[in-house]
Amino acid sequence: MKLDSRSVAALDLLGGKTDVIHFDDDLKGFGYRLRAAAGGKVVRSWLVQYRRAGATRRLLLGPGNVLAAEAARAAAKKALARVALGEDPQGDRAERRSKDKLTRLDAMIEEYLKGKQIEVRASTFREVKRYLTGSYFEPLHSMPVDSISRRDIAARLVIISRENGNVTAACARTTISAFFTWAMQMGLVEQNPVIGAIQPKDSEPGSHVLTDPEIVALWRACGDDDFGRVVKLLVVTGCRRGEVGGIRWSELDPDKGTWTIPSGRSKNGRAHTLPLPQLAWEIIEGVRHRATRDHLFGVHAGEGFTNWHAKGNLDARLGAAIRPYHLHDIRRSVATRMADLGVQPHIIEQILNHQSGHKRGPAGIYNRSSYERDVRAAIVLWADHVRALVDGAERKVLAFAPLATT
Repeated sequence: MKLDSRSVAALDLLGGKTDVIHFDDDLKGFGYRLRAAAGGKVVRSWLVQYRRAGATRRLLLGPGNVLAAEAARAAAKKALARVALGEDPQGDRAERRSKDKLTRLDAMIEEYLKGKQIEVRASTFREVKRYLTGSYFEPLHSMPVDSISRRDIAARLVIISRENGNVTAACARTTISAFFTWAMQMGLVEQNPVIGAIQPKDSEPGSHVLTDPEIVALWRACGDDDFGRVVKLLVVTGCRRGEVGGIRWSELDPDKGTWTIPSGRSKNGRAHTLPLPQLAWEIIEGVRHRATRDHLFGVHAGEGFTNWHAKGNLDARLGAAIRPYHLHDIRRSVATRMADLGVQPHIIEQILNHQSGHKRGPAGIYNRSSYERDVRAAIVLWADHVRALVDGAERKVLAFAPLATT
């Protein structure tokens, strides 16, 4: 018979058979298969049967209830044409399935992270892992890594930008691009699909300095939770968000009144001891000390605070009380406002743990001073200023002069 929509509709399993293939009289190898299934159902499908290297192969074209007869016939002709040219459509498909299983994006990300973990700091690794294994690129995780296109990447970046902001989208883009660069080096892909994809527009980095009213609004909008305390400590110390979010009880010395950020957690790889003012200790005292956790903040074992999306709720409470900002703007604001209070630039750099400026080059080799007394005085001055702003008290700001050295 000629297989068409009318003829196949009349076909059924007869004579107790459970699997029957009806072949087309005009197109050799083109067939329609019926198989018995549970509950008395019959599964119908289109296929092509051919011989390759002395063996019979069958290539499934599609379900009989989805693929129309004419479309199935056209697909069969294409498959048989490939066979005539010496190709093996079914073998290629099986090879592709095997390759897909081994090169899924999520599986390759896992391999990439194994190497990355020993190359970068723990805090950097957490960020890389969050971008690659989290929700940002999750819809692509089941796809073979070599089948992901620029369009797939661009679509995800648009969604990330819309849901999480341009800064997050830009970081996600950089992270996934680094992964595909590695994949190219490993021979897993021939090109990086991120190249040429949309570049999220960042918002004027390095320009926003919070005013006194904005600092007050930010402080008062902070909730009595981990994120609220983290933000307040950012305001008081001027430290980076990862440093504050990952703070541990073992890093604190209440007797000396200091917090030491170990070299493994600082950006420049240098341990940094910072004297904490009373205002910072008051914030820390509000944190419940759990015997099973060394971290002050966060919920996952072995990790500090990671829920930076909580900023969205804080921003909603702030409303128009503050211009659009990033958490890193707080660090810049602390440095700038300290300078406004008269704190010397080299003291501010010491507080921020910057190995630049007066510590760059030969000067940094010979000058190893930590300016401990000046740093402590500057931090106390800044904390006093913040407390006065938040409490609404009037205070007279005196020009800050470095302490005399002997």
